[in-house]
Amino acid sequence: MAPMTDEPQVTVSDNPSESRFEVRVDGTLAGFVVYEKHAGAVVLVHTEVFEEYEGQGLAGQLARTALDAVRAADGKIVPLCPYIRAYVRKHAPEYDDLLRAPLKD
Repeated sequence: MAPMTDEPQVTVSDNPSESRFEVRVDGTLAGFVVYEKHAGAVVLVHTEVFEEYEGQGLAGQLARTALDAVRAADGKIVPLCPYIRAYVRKHAPEYDDLLRAPLKD
């Protein structure tokens, strides 16, 4: 008999009507990245994962999906969100080409 897995179903998708990427666990909203579109750039404003879902790597999945979606649309990013800024730095140079301007601070 094969072992049963209780792995949750995690999905990340863009919800343009809410201007955010959303992560869902078994269909339940678990977190999001809020964005604004300005002059050809996607401004990544805020990342949030709800407390009960923290520590599961969901913020990283949100960041990766958001950045990959901007790349697929040939866009640029302005990472105002501290989490996204840190993610881009950690994964340099993979996402450096997406930056509208080099990261400072």
